[in-house]
Amino acid sequence: MKIKAFKKEAKKKLKGQWGRAALFTLLFGAIYYVIPLIIEINLSGGFENWISTDATNGSTASTFVITLVLLPLYIGYLWTFLSVVRTGEQIKLSGLLQAFSEISMYLKILGTYLLMMVYMFLWFLLLIIPGVIKAFAYSQTYFVLKDNPDIGINAAITRSRKLMYGYKWKYFLLQLSFIGWIILSLITVGVGFIWLSPYLSASNAAFYNELVKKQSGDEVLA
Repeated sequence: MKIKAFKKEAKKKLKGQWGRAALFTLLFGAIYYVIPLIIEINLSGGFENWISTDATNGSTASTFVITLVLLPLYIGYLWTFLSVVRTGEQIKLSGLLQAFSEISMYLKILGTYLLMMVYMFLWFLLLIIPGVIKAFAYSQTYFVLKDNPDIGINAAITRSRKLMYGYKWKYFLLQLSFIGWIILSLITVGVGFIWLSPYLSASNAAFYNELVKKQSGDEVLA
């Protein structure tokens, strides 16, 4: 469970696909972030109204609804890089739509998101640190849904929590290792994220893949 190994694996599997990964990320960002922003501005009656405090507060509800509708795109993005890490599969733009394949999965993803938000909100009511720890514990839930499409929502969250037992600090360090790249991406007015996002997503997928292997090995030894 070495951080360098996860990042090395991510770069290895993305080799020869960086251009495709950047285009994939650009398309995802345009749909998931830009289009909802344009809709919000129009609903607010224009840019000047949108930047006002009242309009911004009023657009919160619409932003939440749009996020729920488009959430499976984000999951499709994550699942694509899990396939890349596992099989070296070529990135396809249609990968964004894989979570929309069945209405049951679409509803399960929405239900999972809402339930995790409730759980984390309750933990954050106690203190910030417990909330952050639980966020790390639940971080593998969407990957669990990919591997176990028939699993229940709460069972998927529990599975993620068990996978992350003893590895939350390692996961935190993995995210922290990208801080330099994040700062650089911000300096480039966000352009750097087009390449950073695939790198980070593939590294996280490699982390999950190793968690699954370790648990399978532990179960065999038990």
